[in-house]
Amino acid sequence: MTASTTPFPTGTVLGYPRIGRRRELKRAVEAYWAGAIDEAELEARAARLRAETRERLATLGLERTGSAIPESFSYYDQVLDAAVAVGAVPERFSDLRDERGGLDLAGYFTVARGEGERAPLEMTKWFDSNYHYLVPEIGPEMEFSLHAERLVAQFAEARAAGFVTRPVVVGPVTFLALAKAVDGAPAGFRPLDRLDDLVAVYAALLAEFARAGAEWVQLDEPALVSEALDVPRGRVLAAAAAAYARLGALESRPALFVAAPYGALDEALPVLAATPVEAIGLDLVRGAVPPASDAATEAALRAKTLVVGVVDGHNIWRGDLSAALDRAEALRERAGAVAVSTSTSLLHVPHDVDDETRLDPRLVSWLAFADQKVGQVATLARGLVEGRDVVAEPLAAASAALLDRAGAPGVRVPAVRQRLADLVDADFHRGAEAERVAAQASLDLPELPTTTIGSFPQTGELRAARARLVRGELDAGGYEALMRAEIERVVRLQEDLGLDVLVHGEPERNDMVQYFAELLDGFAVTEHGWVQSYGSRCTRPSLLWGDVSRPAPMTVEWSAFAQSLSDKPVKGMLTGPVTILAWSFVRDDQPLADTARQVALALRDEIADLEDAGIRIIQVDEPALRELLPLKIADQPAYLDWSVGSFTLATAAAAPATQVHTHLCYSEFGVVIDAIKGLDADVTSIEAARSRMEVVDDLAESGFDHGIGPGVYDIHSPRVPSAVELQELLERAAAGIPAGRLWVNPDCGLKTRGYDETVASLANLVEATRAVRAGLAAERTGIGAAG
Repeated sequence: MTASTTPFPTGTVLGYPRIGRRRELKRAVEAYWAGAIDEAELEARAARLRAETRERLATLGLERTGSAIPESFSYYDQVLDAAVAVGAVPERFSDLRDERGGLDLAGYFTVARGEGERAPLEMTKWFDSNYHYLVPEIGPEMEFSLHAERLVAQFAEARAAGFVTRPVVVGPVTFLALAKAVDGAPAGFRPLDRLDDLVAVYAALLAEFARAGAEWVQLDEPALVSEALDVPRGRVLAAAAAAYARLGALESRPALFVAAPYGALDEALPVLAATPVEAIGLDLVRGAVPPASDAATEAALRAKTLVVGVVDGHNIWRGDLSAALDRAEALRERAGAVAVSTSTSLLHVPHDVDDETRLDPRLVSWLAFADQKVGQVATLARGLVEGRDVVAEPLAAASAALLDRAGAPGVRVPAVRQRLADLVDADFHRGAEAERVAAQASLDLPELPTTTIGSFPQTGELRAARARLVRGELDAGGYEALMRAEIERVVRLQEDLGLDVLVHGEPERNDMVQYFAELLDGFAVTEHGWVQSYGSRCTRPSLLWGDVSRPAPMTVEWSAFAQSLSDKPVKGMLTGPVTILAWSFVRDDQPLADTARQVALALRDEIADLEDAGIRIIQVDEPALRELLPLKIADQPAYLDWSVGSFTLATAAAAPATQVHTHLCYSEFGVVIDAIKGLDADVTSIEAARSRMEVVDDLAESGFDHGIGPGVYDIHSPRVPSAVELQELLERAAAGIPAGRLWVNPDCGLKTRGYDETVASLANLVEATRAVRAGLAAERTGIGAAG
């Protein structure tokens, strides 16, 4: 075996935000999709962004050479990149391949977004983060082949500019563990069955990187820390042993760094230690310093570099650098070498806190975004090599910021804490479902009621109005008039389409979490704190820094106005406590459960005011319920207890005649079906279109007996589904769900879609619903006649 002998850098990050400091990549990609620029221009803009990123990381303290800087760029998604690189592209896209079997950028984006009748890859959450990845589809006959020209070219591009970077690729075990079997695969087939074939392509990929001059390659294997996969844990560990034994034995290759973010490796650490990989990444933010293992494992670790993730890549707090250095130093005696890194890729955090000129300077002093975290890594790496005295000043400054944060006004509010202390068990439970069903009959809804999830397209005019309001160019009265006009337009549109339960469209909301964060005490919002959610879609998570309370009603005025425009019920729309936490950067100085209950009490007050305003249907969205589920099985019961409890605390005081809805998306629902039942919502809407109603079987097996709306329209793709396609999906749902409990809705909110495609899709949804209703009626009539 001949592998690179270049030592691993003493400080690195597992990845860096790829959207650009001002979302340059988002704008370039969307301009390309719109036909405003061609592929060459898109490639040129992306190359400039990559060059700026490398220079920035070097300026912040990472070595230009020696593989300290990760080459972790992606146009859309790192799992899609791996799928394209190994030829794992579903057959329905085969006509998009070039003569060598690869995909150009247009084909790459088609796999991600779909086109016409060609559905895109399914999308779901990346472990317990708010990032979405595209799910590979693997079959027993799929032919893997190497098409890694783009990955290798990006490394070569860096080298030509004087950098020796570290290519980052999703590892083969995680790739297959996250994949789904293609439709029609034999019973019992799992994508992990194809490990040997896939590893052969990874071997060829490593050879390509070696020929290009790569000294180290990072293979990301977060599947090794997770016990929440749809693959037996023992199977994953065996796959890791086999894959890395084989890759490690290659004749000529770069040195291998296997990164395992989002949790502790636990029993996977001895497995990796026994393979020939040169470096192993440990997440010491989510996991503790691993205890001493057996003699063979400890001996193996002394021949490897342990890359210790002691800087939190998943949150934005400055943290305790002295304690982080303690954790790194604790492993020096057990490893051949120790290097410092972030715990995860920094794609989960914004670029630079110094861009935030509107935040309270005191709050800013508690924060560290991506650039500050790179600086922390450089500081800790220097302290590890040269000693604590050399970095005493930044360590002391971080400790002082922690102390200041603990005693700042608003961090602990006695009245909020007393309200939590006064809660009793009855505060978490609604009345009997039978009583609620009887009371809600007065809503007089038809069979298979149609509705949407809440938001309607956010037009350029709406965004411009909000910007003008912020700049002082539009007064509050003028802004309110514009919002009321848009609400009326959306209500009339829904009535014209024939929807049964309406929404106000949320034109006043910049984001389903930020809107509430701006109105609740204990939050702050950023100006440039964008992070990638999926593809070109970016979000701006709020900062939950203190005790939470509601100073005044937040949604009542808009919902009441919308309801005044129609005789049909209009849903009041709220974001649930778990989702507000999941899609914010949350304080790390108290249990999440306590913070969730504070948010829940604020929402409980809002629900009471909505009821007083005459709103009969209230939706409390919890799309992130599955997202925060711990990756370790032992931690899951406590999480499910407090997450479900925070939702019921928010909704339990609603009157029986008030129909409570919730919405969940991009989740493996079978894993949390009992928790969904525990929410005790009268109606639950869920993602189901991309998975072609797979969730219906889970619902049937679980005995779920509340209202359910499995989404029939995938809003994350620009394609307009036909009425025939939607009817087919709805008929699949109706085959497994009693018609009296079945609702019809899109997968998610319509905020990111355009009006033309939205109107066409919803018209098809209503047409499909009417056809299925007619079919059910005819079926019942036939059965009655036969009887």
